[in-house]
Amino acid sequence: MIYFTGDTHGETSRFRDFLNYGEANWTADDTLIICGDFGYLFKNDVRERLFLDELAARPYTICFCDGNHENFPAIYEYPVKEWNGGKVHEIRPNIFHLMRGQIFTIEGKKIFAMGGAYSRDKAMRTAGRSWWPEELPCDAEYKEAAANLKAHDFKVDYVVSHTAPTEIIRRVGWTPDIHDGELTGFLEWVMYETEYKKWFFGHLHLDEEIGEKHRALSFDVVAV
Repeated sequence: MIYFTGDTHGETSRFRDFLNYGEANWTADDTLIICGDFGYLFKNDVRERLFLDELAARPYTICFCDGNHENFPAIYEYPVKEWNGGKVHEIRPNIFHLMRGQIFTIEGKKIFAMGGAYSRDKAMRTAGRSWWPEELPCDAEYKEAAANLKAHDFKVDYVVSHTAPTEIIRRVGWTPDIHDGELTGFLEWVMYETEYKKWFFGHLHLDEEIGEKHRALSFDVVAV
């Protein structure tokens, strides 16, 4: 089974919360995908590394697309590997950062991952300590994402991202931020050009169905 959930922000309590969704029974055949703001490498200190070691002892696989509240240099220290058809940073043998624009085949299902978002609270953060410019994709990542979708005939089963397409942001009552426009506009292009069953995203701190094909996630866990 594949499980999707929202931003975890480095909170160790979230993995206790997953017990409510049957986490104690998840096995090596199961995968948990976090929709950005993973956060367990945010300070990149001993405490976080010890908790990552605890997670490495879980039998199931843990994946995350990146959000905006991530320590990107810490993530990028880990080796890039090919995993299930796409590129990842291998944090631990069962913990993977799903790199931007990649398509993965998990349990026979194709999943397109596109992390990143703009930090609206950037003014309250410190560059290199609590905010990093890599939070938004670069041109090469957009081009690779488009090429990978084209290679798969613009057909996947699921999309996972941190922020959402511009139209979806408006539909939940948010005003799109101009600094986010390139990314949310790209995601809107993906929304219209790509055939998919469901799109899961975090960032907005909502647990809400938006129409039939889009699901905002915060604390909920959805199985597919």
